Amino acid sequence: MNPFPQLRGLTGPQWRAFSAAYLGWMLDAFDFFLLVLVARHIADEFHTTLKVVTYALFLTLAMRPVGALVFGLIADRYGRRPALMGSILLYAIVELLSGFAPSLGVFFVLRAIFGIGMGGEWGVGASLAMESVPARSRGLLSGILQQGYPAGYLLATLVNGFAYPLLGWRGMFFIGAVPAVLVLFIRLGVHESPAWLEDRAGPRGAAARAAGGILAAVRERWPLFLYMVVLMAAFNAFSHGTQDLYPSGFLEKQRGLPLGTVTKIAIIYNLGAITGGILFGALSQKIGRRTAIAAGALLSIPMIPFWVGASTVAGLAAGAFLIQFAVQGAWGVVPAHLNELSPAAVRGTFPGLAYQLGNLGASFIGTLEATLAENRGNDYSFALGWVVGIVAVVLTVLALVGPEARTATLAPEPA
Repeated sequence: MNPFPQLRGLTGPQWRAFSAAYLGWMLDAFDFFLLVLVARHIADEFHTTLKVVTYALFLTLAMRPVGALVFGLIADRYGRRPALMGSILLYAIVELLSGFAPSLGVFFVLRAIFGIGMGGEWGVGASLAMESVPARSRGLLSGILQQGYPAGYLLATLVNGFAYPLLGWRGMFFIGAVPAVLVLFIRLGVHESPAWLEDRAGPRGAAARAAGGILAAVRERWPLFLYMVVLMAAFNAFSHGTQDLYPSGFLEKQRGLPLGTVTKIAIIYNLGAITGGILFGALSQKIGRRTAIAAGALLSIPMIPFWVGASTVAGLAAGAFLIQFAVQGAWGVVPAHLNELSPAAVRGTFPGLAYQLGNLGASFIGTLEATLAENRGNDYSFALGWVVGIVAVVLTVLALVGPEARTATLAPEPA
């Protein structure tokens, strides 16, 4: 018996389009989390504090809206494929250059440019995937797609655990150039979004371009766009608040755990994240996007004491698995939810720009947690626990009061 009947009947071009989006997002996250995992070692080499190095994370997150806008405009005008290839190539090249950074200042500049490539990938990839698959599959595939992010984190954890002792932190960034190979797969094997081709040829696409594209769409739908930005600010505070400082700040610095133990815990909680995202994504097709998001956010709250308060390594691993199951469970709904809410003619830009502006709104979260922790004698358990608990409540409320368009038509129906 097929456990996922929603996937039955997907064609080769649909699978390749989805795979390109998934791999682009996974490798994007892989490159981002290499920095998260080696941040403490970068601080040591440049003779500064972990708090200062977190500004590199801030700059990456802050520049992601620029990438969403630039590559989104390319996607709406010239197609999803060239925009996706360009964003991946940019972040891969900059990741390689980051390994050669001679100073912290140069490193900061490179991580800001990396944010442009990273910011472009999600919106373009998500629109390509969601526009290429049938409506019945969107919830499940949304969950799988978004879990490319923790899968990338898991891959980065494994590479860091095995390769860091041999190559150091600079070598990690050299390995991060590998995603450039994905561009060849997209160039040779992935078809353009059928929804983009249909819309561009039809009167709606021509009218939207004549009316000013994304600017006109935002002006016309500014309450919706503003809501999506605020929702994504809460979402990004939720995920980055549980991920960015947990390995280096909490596990290594506060708890004093060795790299091998941190690696094992990270593997476990990323498996929880992947499981939660897929299950909640599939569930959202039945219970609705808003309800699934709220359920994931609320589920995380009772997990916080185990996540940052357990006294044993096994307890910490279990708590981390459970909280990431909940956090990424809520996140698994996002690709479908944002694309369903967005107007077709600017779907390459609208959801991605909202996502990344929300990221900008939450880009302070790592620095905030580091500051709170340092002000309490490096008590990261206090900082992470309180911040994530408050954000979970905010996200629940935002999800429940907002709109939903689960039955929206994104891909052209087969004749």
